[in-house]
Amino acid sequence: MPLVSKAMETFPEKISVAVFLGGPNIDATTVYTEDLALATTLVRPVYLYPAEEIFKEIVLSSKRYGSVRRVFIVAAENNALTKEFIKLMIEKNPPDEVKEIQGSDHVTMMSKPRQLFTTFLSIANKYS
Repeated sequence: MPLVSKAMETFPEKISVAVFLGGPNIDATTVYTEDLALATTLVRPVYLYPAEEIFKEIVLSSKRYGSVRRVFIVAAENNALTKEFIKLMIEKNPPDEVKEIQGSDHVTMMSKPRQLFTTFLSIANKYS
């Protein structure tokens, strides 16, 4: 369960909009398995929660988690997840908005950093 989902459930009144990059509720172990080796060579990891807390499943409620606006940013050239899988995730957990970054692979911050930044900026301006 992504930390953003946990934050949405715990503090919904403090979040204007939650942004999911790649799709909603991607299993954290998938992300860590693919990108942890690269990330640890680039930065020193700092965990806000103990590792066992990150992987502990929480229950998401429509009253709390569901009250937070959600935007999904989809990487157009994501080879880690099929388009069908991303579509299914969006159908199962409909967002307020879906944005797509053309030419981006599953590591959008590396493949299209400027487009990702402008997308974040437009979301922040719209939902603040």
